Amino acid sequence: MDTPRHSPTGPTNGLSVDVEEWFQVGAFENVIDRGDWGEIGDRVERNVDAILEMFDEAEVKATFFTLGWVAKRHPAVMRRIAEHGHEIASHGWDHARVFTLTKEEFAEDLKRTKAVLEDATGFAVTGYRAPSFSIDARTPWAYMVLAEQGYAYSSSVAPVVHDHYGWREAPRFAFRPLAYSNLVEIPVTTAEFAGRRLAAGGGGFFRVLPYAFSRWAIRQVNRRENRPAVFYFHPWEIDPGQPRLEGAPLKSKLRHYTNLDKMGDKLRQLVREFHWGRMDVLAAREAGRATDLAA
Repeated sequence: MDTPRHSPTGPTNGLSVDVEEWFQVGAFENVIDRGDWGEIGDRVERNVDAILEMFDEAEVKATFFTLGWVAKRHPAVMRRIAEHGHEIASHGWDHARVFTLTKEEFAEDLKRTKAVLEDATGFAVTGYRAPSFSIDARTPWAYMVLAEQGYAYSSSVAPVVHDHYGWREAPRFAFRPLAYSNLVEIPVTTAEFAGRRLAAGGGGFFRVLPYAFSRWAIRQVNRRENRPAVFYFHPWEIDPGQPRLEGAPLKSKLRHYTNLDKMGDKLRQLVREFHWGRMDVLAAREAGRATDLAA
């Protein structure tokens, strides 16, 4: 795939990486036991290093939402991410979806992860992304816990309908979920077509659909809405050599393995075609025009 040679145009969008191992994804959560994670071959370090090289070449900065489980095993990787000028933020401890936790369990998950990330890098953690975008209408208390623990922003909502996640009624752009707090939620990007919201923020949708769809969606958000897009992907998505899990359901395997060999080239094109930056910078910028959730 050819990489555009022109300079990127438009607003600065939010670029993010959800740092987790290939076996920690939602598609395999009923197939691979968490107790076996420590015995499975590690691939996250080589993949993160490849991403850092890609970002350096494109001269972009990003936010790495990282599992505490990964950070504990790879503190040197966390330091390299920070040394390259990227933000380290929390993705929870071990990819447990928020709606599977009690308020107390969620608070402990946040506290434990934050301590490991900050110890590894020496930088304060102010951002959070829920595993599988699992803050939704069932978990209004999650924002209270985030505010109590001093988080400045969250990027944990997918305002769409999806079989694994989604909060269809949530605003498409930055909003304040709590009347008494400055905490800002920055939803992952959606586009609109024929009255429908379409998931367009990266991950499997970016990997499976033609690149032209993502270009159209980001341009729609940037030009028509005059808002930044929020894009995410995972380190395992640029790793076509990862193991194939034969015992997983066909739908899960298709969701996970399709177009792994094409993802790297598509990402290189994306990071050169548009302006990108860290999520903490984007959240601070968007806070001034965030809507109130109750409004």
